[in-house]
Amino acid sequence: MTWAYRNLLRPLLFRQDSEKVHERTLKRLAWVSSHPWACRALAGLFQPAPLPVDLFGLQFPNPVGLAAGMDKHAAAVPVWAALGFGFSELGGVTWHAQPGNPAPRMFRAVTDQALINRMGFNNSGAETMTRQLAEWKQSGRWPKHPVGINLGKSKITSLEKAAQDYADSLRVLWPHADFFVVNVSSPNTPNLRQLQDKSALDEILAALQEVNSVLASASPETRSVGKPILVKVAPDLSFNALDEILELTSPRHVAGIVATNTTIARPSTDRPELQRIYAEAGGLSGKPLRARSTEVIRHLHTSTRGALPIIGVGGIFNAADAWEKIAAGASLVQLYTGLVYEGPGVVREIVSGLRSRLRTHGFASLAEAVGCGTRVPTKR
Repeated sequence: MTWAYRNLLRPLLFRQDSEKVHERTLKRLAWVSSHPWACRALAGLFQPAPLPVDLFGLQFPNPVGLAAGMDKHAAAVPVWAALGFGFSELGGVTWHAQPGNPAPRMFRAVTDQALINRMGFNNSGAETMTRQLAEWKQSGRWPKHPVGINLGKSKITSLEKAAQDYADSLRVLWPHADFFVVNVSSPNTPNLRQLQDKSALDEILAALQEVNSVLASASPETRSVGKPILVKVAPDLSFNALDEILELTSPRHVAGIVATNTTIARPSTDRPELQRIYAEAGGLSGKPLRARSTEVIRHLHTSTRGALPIIGVGGIFNAADAWEKIAAGASLVQLYTGLVYEGPGVVREIVSGLRSRLRTHGFASLAEAVGCGTRVPTKR
């Protein structure tokens, strides 16, 4: 299935504008999401055998999730489980609706298996997403895997009022997701990455946890236990800056880290067509990001001695890439660019490959494998 996509369908899709292909594909997936029989047909083709992971008090059918950015409007919520994903992260969503940056704003570096985007949190706003999510739930089409929401800052909101902006989004979206990810690391909203500064992030997390606590105490389902809130970090941060973020995780009850967002760095190349693409502003994802995101995961895992769960994302195209992230310390992984380049069969292939590697290494569960590449061998 992956071979057919790479060699037959992808060449046709890649002749077209990247964002337009994305929009048309999402529209078709939204149609599938609205028809149970179509979802069942996709599931028969693409759902892998279970490889369960228990994390954040949630049960994940397998560790391979959909990264934020693919379904910003919650247009196709049911289809991601049918395509085999063990969880999905919707958004990024902001409190205010916004069109994002001017087009063109998404570019392919095909020979390097990379994407550059400067979308700028284009979305219909938190309240509109809330209504869309409520409709999916009322229709009985809600997926059986965990659903997360990626929270961003509205472009029109000043940095000084960022905490309130994030808190407003959380307040309306809280009933409709299993976990939330605080996105302060996108390079495509002016000055957003300044919110990774310890004091600014602390203010945001404090505001979010206040909302989380109030809503949890009023909900019989959560029994005063708030929903997991994670922080998504940039790959361009120094290890010292990452350590400062880690200092907030315990006092602000951060459930985990998503590592990493896209990068503003560019690989060196002497190919004119790649030089032209890499000259575009925006965040780079895909194969060139793989090594750095793994370095960040390994540092976070080692610094916390494995106590803080990590979702690994960046340059995952196959089971070997996913295993690299898990061995470095990721408990779950996410795909975006890998899905674009490898097609819908990639999740099943990755999960199958991970299961094979667990057997080869003698691990009874995925949790046993997390961080195995960071452990010092025991002398005998």
